Amino acid sequence: MSDFLVERDDFRQCRIAESEPPSVGSGEALLRVNRFGLTANNVTYAVMGEAMSYWDFFPAEDGWGRVPMWGFAEVERSEAEGVEVGARVYGYLPPSSHLLVAPKSVNERGFTDGSPHRAALPSAYHRYLVTAEDPFYRADTEDAQMLLRPLFFTSFLIDDQLDDEGLTTRGPIMISS
Repeated sequence: MSDFLVERDDFRQCRIAESEPPSVGSGEALLRVNRFGLTANNVTYAVMGEAMSYWDFFPAEDGWGRVPMWGFAEVERSEAEGVEVGARVYGYLPPSSHLLVAPKSVNERGFTDGSPHRAALPSAYHRYLVTAEDPFYRADTEDAQMLLRPLFFTSFLIDDQLDDEGLTTRGPIMISS
């Protein structure tokens, strides 16, 4: 297994760590990461890693982190009911060759990762969509999907938060980046 690690106190320090892929236990699945998008959003995940717990999604050895990415993976091994080997999924991934997940709420459209270390983290980052069942998926647009889907989803989260705080009834809102 290959992991791209970033020193959490100095992002200029990076390294590749090699290890054996994790073994798959009952109720688990091993995803092989195929591709992921690397954008300014990932820099935000690193900068806000401590404050917003982004480092906690994909734990690494002390002082190092795996910056979260959005991308595509294939189920390489599965001991989880309903998660089929060979299925291609879209979701939140580490910059690694593999990710061990504990699928729950499995259906034909995908699953959520129920790994205990992710339980207290925002649920928006737990869902893995099976591309064969995703009406928005097209193989020839994967590059665009990795870059734009997270932003599209974030727009709904921002709208929800603005509404929760009563700001949507005050008039137009402009958001700039």
